[in-house]
Amino acid sequence: MLVSEFTELQWAIKPRLEEWADVLSYDAPGVGDEPLPAGVSHISELTRAHLVEHGLRKLDAVGWERFFVLADGWGVADAVDIASRCEGAVAGIALGHASLGYGREGERAPINAEVYDAFTQLVKQDAPSFVRYGIAQLTKGGVDEDLAQRIVDRIPDDFMLDGWVALTAEASFKDELLALGCPLLLAKHEGCLVSTDEGFADAVAALPHAQVEAFDDPPAASPNFADAMHAFCARHWPDVSPPRARQ
Repeated sequence: MLVSEFTELQWAIKPRLEEWADVLSYDAPGVGDEPLPAGVSHISELTRAHLVEHGLRKLDAVGWERFFVLADGWGVADAVDIASRCEGAVAGIALGHASLGYGREGERAPINAEVYDAFTQLVKQDAPSFVRYGIAQLTKGGVDEDLAQRIVDRIPDDFMLDGWVALTAEASFKDELLALGCPLLLAKHEGCLVSTDEGFADAVAALPHAQVEAFDDPPAASPNFADAMHAFCARHWPDVSPPRARQ
């Protein structure tokens, strides 16, 4: 299960995962063909609880009895909640840009407040251009300009600002993460501008049993993360198939 930040298109590694796994991915409510939840009239009213319920409905639809959960960045909070709600069925959870929350205050804040504020200002000024060009640069080509354009085409203009503000708000999910009893993989994006080294280090210290990996690319766009996921899943689910040969 690939838990989305905003759209499934952000999972550039999905085709590599599909070489050996059945993969569930989806857009957030209000994105693409996904309707807003009942009782929500505008994207600015979305909360993480809405995204969690949306993800749980997607799980119910596929009917999996056991599965792995993957999340990156702003999707981590939703993934931790989903895993907590389905813990008996979760074989493992892997978190890119892993942290214990999205706090932006204090010396060890998981989120760099200055960079976050700068990004928010860029989104306010010209969200499509920020996604089209800025994301491609930030991911060092992991999300190329063609994929970035597809993301722009799928996400409504008002979602880019109102959805960004609503779904990147400060939050702590430390207690829920520490309570999970399933295998964990914590992945770091080396050199990330938004997520801090301190935030990742604190997650690693709090979860000493977790597998720890680091990648030069954002995990959702990193082929190396996809390979690490195959090894992680095979370790905790011996029936995992080897990747199919690439053309």
